[in-house]
Amino acid sequence: MLEINGLVSHYGRIQALKGIDLAIAEGELVALVGANGAGKTTLLRCLSGVQPVTGGGIRFEGADLTRLPAERRVQLGIAQVPEGRQVFGPLSVEDNLRLGAYRRKGPDVAADLDRMYAMFPILKEKRALPAGTLSGGQQQMLAIARALMSHPRLLLLDEPSMGLAPLLVAEIFATIQALKDSGTTIFLVEQNAYAALAIADRGYVLETGTVVMHAAGADLLADQRVKEAYLGI
Repeated sequence: MLEINGLVSHYGRIQALKGIDLAIAEGELVALVGANGAGKTTLLRCLSGVQPVTGGGIRFEGADLTRLPAERRVQLGIAQVPEGRQVFGPLSVEDNLRLGAYRRKGPDVAADLDRMYAMFPILKEKRALPAGTLSGGQQQMLAIARALMSHPRLLLLDEPSMGLAPLLVAEIFATIQALKDSGTTIFLVEQNAYAALAIADRGYVLETGTVVMHAAGADLLADQRVKEAYLGI
């Protein structure tokens, strides 16, 4: 579904990504783990079209995305749940969800709203409240639901567990597992390497803009180098 070949990206003179090769098949959950500053978020921003690519290429379902604007990528079926949630705080929960479906029309939108409320009952309870009044965990649920309202073929998740209490982290990862089980293709960027690799079909390890390891999620969890560097074992 997604092919990344030799991807390079810069912030001014600083090279953040140094020739990334990565692939995701339809229906897979692929995790990208690494320390802060490794380039994980930069890679997702390149995929969603908000960070310029300075070398290499991106193909999605055979189409060249490398120079496409972000809004065209949403139309093709790529949706990102950004780091830090980034909900529209003054708008109601329901308006945030409707914005996720801005490119769609018709009765299906109402049906999808009901589906999101069934998936996240707390959002239904608080649907008329400003999104900024929700807790961190509730805002993360809203950010995921907002992305799902666009009917994504590929869901990009950037640090979904960041800043959440352990109980909420478990709830968010249970949701991600349920989405995977329903057939959603997911690219998960996560500092919680153990939680991410435990549910991933495959994983990539990123260090200072370079992929240094790539294997099945279970194999990376069992790898001594990964244990020492990312799992504290």
